Order: sequence, then C-alpha cells, then structure tokens
Amino acid sequence: MSSLRPSPIAPTVDFDKDGVQHGFLRLPYSRDDSAWGSVMIPICVIRNGKGSTALLSGGNHGDEYEGPLALYDLARRLDPQDVSGTVIIVPAMNYPAFRAGTRTSPIDKGNMNRSFPGRPDGTVTEKIADYFQRELLPRADIVFDFHSGGKTLDFVPFCAAHTLPDKALEQKAFDAVAAFSAPFSMRMIEIDAVGMYDTAAEEMGKVFVSTELGGGGTSRAQTVRIARRGILNVLRHAGIVEGAVEKSKTQWLDMPSGDCFSFAEDDGMIETMVDLGEPVEEDAVLARIHSTGRTGIAPQEIRAKMSGMLAARHFPGLVKAGDCAAVLAVEVEG
Repeated sequence: MSSLRPSPIAPTVDFDKDGVQHGFLRLPYSRDDSAWGSVMIPICVIRNGKGSTALLSGGNHGDEYEGPLALYDLARRLDPQDVSGTVIIVPAMNYPAFRAGTRTSPIDKGNMNRSFPGRPDGTVTEKIADYFQRELLPRADIVFDFHSGGKTLDFVPFCAAHTLPDKALEQKAFDAVAAFSAPFSMRMIEIDAVGMYDTAAEEMGKVFVSTELGGGGTSRAQTVRIARRGILNVLRHAGIVEGAVEKSKTQWLDMPSGDCFSFAEDDGMIETMVDLGEPVEEDAVLARIHSTGRTGIAPQEIRAKMSGMLAARHFPGLVKAGDCAAVLAVEVEG
C-alpha cells in the first residue's frame, strides 16, 4: 500500500538538535529543465531542550503573504535562548505555488489545503501534504497556519479556530486565538473541510489556529504587524517563548451557519455595496453584479441571508458564477 511507503522528502535539518538550523525539505522532482532536480522547501528549526513543539506555516496558498513575511522574519530573529522546546517554521508550505504567486501549484494545480492526508507516491502537492501529515504534525503540540484572502478575497483581519466536537481541544484553540490578539477573533466554519490541513491536525488532537489577514494578493503594513506580533503572542501563550503576551482589544465573531456565505450566480462586474466591517441587515444588498456583454441589463443583486457584519468580500472587479461574493459574521462576546 502507498501509505506504507516512506516519504521521498529528505530534510536537511535535524529536528532533535538544539540551536538554530536553516535548511530545506528536499523533494525530488524530475522535469524538463532539471533531470535530477528537486523542490527545495525552506525550513527553520529552533530548539532549546525538551518542551512543547510549535509547527508554524505560511504559504499554504501561494498568493497569501502575511504569513511568509512574519515567518521568514521570525526564523531570522528568534533566539534559541528565549525558547523552551521547539519551533518548526515552514514559511512557504506550498513552495511551488509561492514561487509562482498563485493559489495552487503551477506543477500539478494542487491546492495544498485540499490535499491531505496526501500520498508519498502522488503529485508534488500530495507528497508535501504527506510529509506534513506523517512527519511534522505528529511532532507538534500546537499548529499555526497563516492565511489571508489571496488574489480573490479580502477579509477583516482575524485569527480563527474551529468549533469542534472535542470541547477541551476547542477551548485550547480559542485560548490561543485570544492570545494572538488580532482586531477580530473568529469562531469559524468551513464550506468544505475535506482534505484540509486544519482537519488533519485537529483529527490528530492538535491545537490548530489560523488567520485571515486581509487579501487582494498583497499585504498591508497593518496586517503584517498583526501577524508578527500575534505569532510571538501565541508562542508565549504556549510557554515555548519567554515573555508576556501583549494583549490588545479583539472583537469576537461567530459564523453560525452556511447563511454566512453568498455566491455569485452570474458572470459580470461586481459592485460592492457594503464595506468590510460594516453592519448588514438581513435582505440588504451586499453586492450587485453588472452584465458586461451588453448595455441595458439590470444588475443581479446579492442579498444577505442573515444580519451581521461583512467579514469578507470578493476582491477583483470581475466575478464568475460560483465565486464567493461575501461572507458575514455575527459579533459575539468572547
């Protein structure tokens, strides 16, 4: 069975060695321009004796930048003398997608966050997922995976964890979200959780925390500051890095049902009728989609199926049928 095969990925770091190591996860990838070539995924391991292990990743989707910016910086600056335990940093998890600036891998079109548990004999994306599933996740006590909206969505900046059947694990995750201290903290649901890194970690009983920090295929000074400060807060909260958590005010949000999501039903040009963070009443017009094929056609209206706050919106000016147009959330007590 393929699940019994060893991973083809070879790390150039020793996960049990004290100190700071900067290296690679080397994945053989034979191709036209490099017969015995490899994908070299940057990794940093910072270890100081026994203790908890944090697994930190960005670039799960290659067009999201707050995570890589925060994690490359952390790998460069974190002093092992300030660490008790181990910090494993993979700033660009889907490295081929990150290099291309695309959500999915240019090699196999693989969406890393829909490829778990992966396969050691699968595509490049599946091989990376398999290595995380079998080699990295089992080492971790807390898993933090940075996300933002990429090229097609824009979010209010929030840190998030999922509601889970295991309420003790859920509480640990939400405690870490609170420690991150983003402007917003989300109790999150997914449209489809099958194949997600989140799901793989949670099914192993790991504390899993994520973010959505802006979007539009770029980063902002504010959102990068939130990412850098927040990840140190989480490491301090977990007792892995020395120092006190620097808390600031956060507004808790909840996604109570699938009614949070609104989707375009036609192609066209989208006109956003509500700005991020603004309140929305049920049946209010969130966006209008204008036909671009000819003049004289009334726009399609996308209406809110619930009251709440606009937490995310479609980003580019053009939209296709099936695209997520808006996401609502409800303000709740923390």
